[in-house]
Amino acid sequence: MARFELKLPKMGESVAEATITNWLKEVGDKIEADEAVLEIATDKVDSEVPSEVSGILVEQLFGKDDLVQVGQTIAIIETEGGETAVPETANTVPETTAPAEAAEIEKTIESVKETVTSQDFSGSDKFFSPLVKNIAKEEGLSLNELENIPGSGKDGRVTKEDILKYVEARKSGSIQTPQTVEVAPKVVAETPKAEAPKAVEPVVQKSQQAVPVSVNGGDEIVEMDRMRKLISGYMVASVQTSAHVQSFIEVDVTNIVKWRDKVKAAFEKREGEKLTFTPIMMEAVAKALKDFPGMNISVDGDYIIKKKNINLGMAAALPNGNLIVPVIKNADQLNLVGMAKAVNDLGNRAKAGKLKPDDTQGGTYTVTNVGTFGSVFGTPIINQPQVGILALGAIRKVPAVIETPEGDFIGIRQKMFLSHSYDHRVVDGALGGSFVKRVAEYLEAFDVDRDF
Repeated sequence: MARFELKLPKMGESVAEATITNWLKEVGDKIEADEAVLEIATDKVDSEVPSEVSGILVEQLFGKDDLVQVGQTIAIIETEGGETAVPETANTVPETTAPAEAAEIEKTIESVKETVTSQDFSGSDKFFSPLVKNIAKEEGLSLNELENIPGSGKDGRVTKEDILKYVEARKSGSIQTPQTVEVAPKVVAETPKAEAPKAVEPVVQKSQQAVPVSVNGGDEIVEMDRMRKLISGYMVASVQTSAHVQSFIEVDVTNIVKWRDKVKAAFEKREGEKLTFTPIMMEAVAKALKDFPGMNISVDGDYIIKKKNINLGMAAALPNGNLIVPVIKNADQLNLVGMAKAVNDLGNRAKAGKLKPDDTQGGTYTVTNVGTFGSVFGTPIINQPQVGILALGAIRKVPAVIETPEGDFIGIRQKMFLSHSYDHRVVDGALGGSFVKRVAEYLEAFDVDRDF
């Protein structure tokens, strides 16, 4: 028998860690090669970790909700002879180690494991990243302590630097203990308002801002899943970070509808891909971003970062109702066929839960198709740290005034609304309006005689 170390695989250049969300196999279970052993999650993507070998799961080195670094061993699988295996010495105490020293090492490992799994911060109304929660667990911080750490991140979030500074101050004894903070409201109640200590004001304000929710006997209470909690945090942070304004424009896409109806069968036969309206719209957006690079930027404090590449995010609704934004890299370099293949590939893998972490990274501008659900237009929230997002409304047949050299007349046209949300901190109305107008111009000037 040999012991195989199952490690957290590399999930992309930008991903260094993941959180274990669920063990699909328990100790003692038989595992086939390529069978999923556990589920993991990064900030945006959930995925499974398969086994490279067949065998028996003999040890789980991490528990649910633990943060694991890429390359770390997460489980031990006992295999039959002949399987490729990692020597046991890779994760055990060397034989040359003295018994007393070995016992001390094992004791330390068990102590760390107990500390990591002893605290649960899921009951907090605040958003904490997996890294921050992991540090809090290792340092033995209570939920009350974690919630009262001043955050310097977006929307007042606690960053890695914030919690490390708190831990250092806590060890030096230069901060108040949690017990002192908890009794502060009683002191305020006995002290005139003019003399209320400033240190307890955040606690009092938090209780005053809480909105009570009435629950009746027939109501069902369902906890948000992990992804919905993340989305909730992202949306609130974006609204509180960017000054959202919108510009709307109506577009005549009759020529596009007629052209697609004419070529979609031949396109699918030749390319093996369905031709939807999305890649046509994406093509126009990529062209407009090249014309207006001021929309292809990010904001970092007082600095503007001009992006070299045009990476288009396409918001996609998942079957469970959650939202994810896979990214088409270098979209301006793709022709219509390449764009259609990229859109279909990312859309299909999003629905199947097969996206990789890198598939959602590096976006510079986002497009969301609200028309899929029948909406005429929408006011989407910016995907931080980008500065703009375009919503595509439903295409509808409407009566319209058609201008001709012989005069004007009423006819039936295929039209849609484009809704452009942009960050007014760095994008003024002239730029935001001109950009969406240029997208409309590209769509209305679509060549009905073009090849695909």
